[in-house]
Amino acid sequence: MEKRVIKNLIIEKQREIPQMELMPRTLELEDTCNYVFVGLRRAGKSYLMFQHIQSLLATGKATIEDVLYINFEDERIAPIQAEELNLLLEAYHEMYNNKPLIYLDEIQNVAGWEKFARRLADSKYKVFITGSNAQMLSREMYTTLGGRYIPIEVFPFSFSEYLQYHQFSLSHNWEYDISVKTDLVKLFQPYFYYGGFAETFPLKDKRSWLNSLFQKILLGDVISRNDIRNESAIRLIVRKLAESVMQPLALARILGVIKSAGCSLSHNTLVDYLQYLSDAYLIFGISNYSDKLSEKESIKKRYFFDNGLLNTFIIEPESKLLENQVAIVLKKKYSNGLYYYNKNVEVDFYIPEARTAIQVSYTLSQSDTREREIKALLKLSQVYPVDKLQIITWEEDSVIEEEGLHIEILPLWKWLLE
Repeated sequence: MEKRVIKNLIIEKQREIPQMELMPRTLELEDTCNYVFVGLRRAGKSYLMFQHIQSLLATGKATIEDVLYINFEDERIAPIQAEELNLLLEAYHEMYNNKPLIYLDEIQNVAGWEKFARRLADSKYKVFITGSNAQMLSREMYTTLGGRYIPIEVFPFSFSEYLQYHQFSLSHNWEYDISVKTDLVKLFQPYFYYGGFAETFPLKDKRSWLNSLFQKILLGDVISRNDIRNESAIRLIVRKLAESVMQPLALARILGVIKSAGCSLSHNTLVDYLQYLSDAYLIFGISNYSDKLSEKESIKKRYFFDNGLLNTFIIEPESKLLENQVAIVLKKKYSNGLYYYNKNVEVDFYIPEARTAIQVSYTLSQSDTREREIKALLKLSQVYPVDKLQIITWEEDSVIEEEGLHIEILPLWKWLLE
């Protein structure tokens, strides 16, 4: 790797980053810590790096010459090997006498990058890293980098950030203004169907962009990264998971679907494939709170990290997208403390630490549906302590009292703004 190329990349980004137009996202970082941003591809990890750099420049805490930013998906630096990573520092110090602020974007593309990142931290450099693979939060992160970097998971835009992007502000008592509510619901619909990737917001053909992103994630972050040879099987798995959103799905059932399609796959390989999809932030699973440990691992409800990606696979998607969007928000807020409950009755989401239970139903207009959803919440409250009971719908908005319990019925768009 030639240092001349590295110097060109450093200068190029020093010119570009201050000129970028950014909408600030919530980002609270300690001045003395190093960070790893991980999450779904195109969710905004690089964006947060640029935002941090601009913030330092604006407050006078750094100059642009202090910045050493490298994107490892740039084909000009793609050939670099782990043993050559120190060339980044050598090239920078040949240009400047400063101790740089180091930003390493998608560094997981360089096998063995962890030791370099650890050495930077041990040498008291201020370092920011991004990656599109959850292994950076597990084995790679904690065995080599533990105690030196703080991990932050980055999700696509929330609904509030989406409204901010569209410069749609909500004034005091807005919920009583019919015209504001009408405009809000109209604006909500593209977000509901096409998700929170900011790059899709101005596009007319959002579906093509989302299809392209899915192919990039599947081919690059899943199949190529993990050297998968049975591409047809893993594509079939993704389609089955999309069709089965909202439903607990056992590993045996997935294997049966694969076998019926003429593919051969072992149980252990299926487990690996599901882990690869999860590591790439394409899907996540939640377990039944009442299950035994073995069942918690073999039977899960699985969701997609963005509604737009899920919507590329399904027809008549409203009910699935409704529950999937609720799952995304709860996953972001409660991480590994999120479950569903299924023992005689089924409750879509149960969060023990928040003493909260949530049902999701597109509409409660049918009396039997309404009775079923309420009954399930009441049954759960008799088994576990709950302080908040909610039913998320498409448009219904009310409060009911049953057996001394307070149950909120909220439209999704309103719940997302809580």
